[in-house]
Order: sequence, then structure tokens, then C-alpha cells
Amino acid sequence: MFLGHYAVAFAAKRAAPRSSLGILVLAAEWLDEIWPIFLLLGWERVRIVPGLMAASPLDLEHYPISHSLLAVIGWAALLGAVYYAVRRYGRGAWVVALAVASHWVLDVVAHRPDLPLWPGGPRLGLGLWNSVPATLLVELALFGLGLWLYFGATRARDRIGRWGAWALAAFLLASYLGSGFGPLPPDARTLAFSALSLWIFVPWAWWVDRHREARPARGAAAAPPPARAVPTG
Repeated sequence: MFLGHYAVAFAAKRAAPRSSLGILVLAAEWLDEIWPIFLLLGWERVRIVPGLMAASPLDLEHYPISHSLLAVIGWAALLGAVYYAVRRYGRGAWVVALAVASHWVLDVVAHRPDLPLWPGGPRLGLGLWNSVPATLLVELALFGLGLWLYFGATRARDRIGRWGAWALAAFLLASYLGSGFGPLPPDARTLAFSALSLWIFVPWAWWVDRHREARPARGAAAAPPPARAVPTG
């Protein structure tokens, strides 16, 4: 998935309002952010096979460090612990860890059976990518839900917070459609370098989120007006 992972990041802001959207994006896309690094180092392998699946040509041959369930549990615990050590925000630490773990769950829905439970272990995958219409429906629905939750939980402080957030969402959508319907990369190395561009969305999301603030909880009592002085004498 692509938009589905960013949907988790946007939605997670409601659960952890003190956590930056940039950190939540980092967590939700962590596996795909480190994956191209491991590809370039030769630790993991992928082949580009046109027609392999209707919505994806990637034959993910070997990626146990970034995408096996056992490794993902470790990554989730590590990022959650590091976040807590730096921010001392328990709720945020749990949300960060769950955002990392959510990536594997969504990938199981999308991928063919290529996600290992542990290095060399059984592989899972339900194969949503075998259908382009179903893939688009699920991705766009999740993305819309995530945006709805984010914009419902926050409000813009200024123009950057208003238009920057929509620009981020629009660019993510355009990137998804461009990668899905554009030309295939010629080889795995080119794919890895292009995948490194995912890191751009982390500072962008952090910057936009600094220009937004949490909305008051529904039903919260409004601050009473200042009392008028009562004339005496």
C-alpha cells in the first residue's frame, strides 16, 4: 500500500494530539523508508516483473530485515521506546509503535504471499494488488478516512497550516497515481533511489503540523466572559 500507510499517520494524530504528524508519518512508513536503503546495501532483493500483479510489478524476493513480522515487532518497539525517551509522552510512544506495526498489517492485505513471519519463515499475503479497482477503492477510502480524522482533530493556525496540509495530501495522491500508472523503473537500483524520496514527506508533514493545533474537544465549556464591575454607592 501507499496511501493507506499515510492514512494511518493522519488518523493517528487524533489518538496522539501532542505527537507531530511528521513523526507519525515516519512511523507509518518506516518499513518502506528503510527498505530502499537495504536494497542499495544488497541486504534485501526485489525484481521488477511487468504483469506480476495487476496493481504492482514488484517481486519482493527477500526483505526479512525490513518486512518480516518478527523484525517489524522489533522496529515498532525500538521506535516507540526512542520516542518515549525523547518526548516522555506515553500515549504518543504507543501510537508510534502501533503505526509502525500497522504497516505490516496493511501490507498483508495488499501483497501476494511474500511477507515472512520471520526470516525464512512462512509467508503471508491476501493479494489485494491482483485487482486494480479493489486496490484503488481501498487505498482511496483509507486515505479519505485518514484525512477526515486529521482535519477533524486539528485546525489551521495560519495559511501554511490550511493550504500546506491540503498541498501535502494532493501531492501524496498525485505521487500514488503517478507511480501506479506511470512508466516502470528500469531496474531495482533505480527503484531504490526513487523510493528514497519517501523521506521528503517526513519534514513536510512536520512543518505543516507546526502550523496547526488541536481542536477543542466537543462539548467543552466555553471560557466565561469577564465579569462586569458592579457600581456601588
